[in-house]
Amino acid sequence: MAHAARVLWPSGRALAWRLGGRPSLRLPEQSRAGFTGAAGGPGPTATTRKGGPRLLGAAALALGGALGLYHTVRWHLRAQDLRAERTAAQLLLSSRLQLTLYQYKTCPFCSKVRAFLDFHALPYQVVEVNPVRRAEIKFSSYRKVPILLAQEGDSLQQLNDSSVIISALKTYLVSGQPLEDIVTYYPPMKAVNEQGKEVTEFCNKYWLMLDEKEAQRMYGGKEARTEEMKWRQWADDWLVHLISPNVYRTPAEALASFDYIVKEGNFGTVEGAMAKYMGAAAMYLISKRLKSRHHLQDDVREDLYEAANKWVAAVGKDRPFMGGQKPNLADLAVYGVLRVMEGLEAFEDLMRHTHIQPWYLRVEKAIAEAVQ
Repeated sequence: MAHAARVLWPSGRALAWRLGGRPSLRLPEQSRAGFTGAAGGPGPTATTRKGGPRLLGAAALALGGALGLYHTVRWHLRAQDLRAERTAAQLLLSSRLQLTLYQYKTCPFCSKVRAFLDFHALPYQVVEVNPVRRAEIKFSSYRKVPILLAQEGDSLQQLNDSSVIISALKTYLVSGQPLEDIVTYYPPMKAVNEQGKEVTEFCNKYWLMLDEKEAQRMYGGKEARTEEMKWRQWADDWLVHLISPNVYRTPAEALASFDYIVKEGNFGTVEGAMAKYMGAAAMYLISKRLKSRHHLQDDVREDLYEAANKWVAAVGKDRPFMGGQKPNLADLAVYGVLRVMEGLEAFEDLMRHTHIQPWYLRVEKAIAEAVQ
């Protein structure tokens, strides 16, 4: 059941999208002489006093609408240009690579990889791994998911770890280096975690291996690159650890979570029945240990809400995504992690009690448009 504990979900949602906007305009004040008639009578300028403000207001309204339309059209054209640039690289990649993703559908790390692949419109096949037997990945000494097999000509590369998969493929898209060479930039390293268990870590996994010109073209500056890496790591080191304590928070939530896991996962009939009830009970108890290990609040929802609002604050109000006009790797990572809770009480609470929904729907829309 420990392997089933990694699994959690996606579902469709209605999209809300608001484009453009009308900038506020401040008109210069008219001099008093412009509205004052000759002494002793209304004179011609009295007519100006009645009609002038209306004409100016109409002009301001027309100008504001025109500017709003201009910015909306400009945004759409820019988005089309970005899609065109991305499509050219994707066509080149898809003609040279065959991708197979081994996953648990409801695993947040696997969801991150799917978000990346879908946003970049990269075709891939999915193999759903049985969380108990894991026979589908018996070929691999690395026993976690996601695993991505990438066939490039006669060369078959196995990429392990969600962040390595994303960084390696993005490096390939941007630089065009052979994937066989890129994989060597992310060597595995054995380490011992806080519980004394030996684990495999990967060096450089948040880095894209680009030269100076490629990095400048992609990021525009060092600050954007550093910001993206920081929040990608935050999604792995903090956000993902808030999922299990929240979706297994109560016995009812744990049962609902495993009901979905069994329906979406690759379980046999007996395995599914055992996983649903025994797994739910086990994960309810384990979630309490996770709460203590990660020093979460008594109400773990508060940690989830704080994380979501912290992310929204980092994105800010002046850009739709952390990546600017399109999602970057941090946007896709945070979205992929949160998406696994869709359909659950924790997800509905998250949307209701934080400011994250507009950003979340924008990313969802961007991915949906990419796969069309």
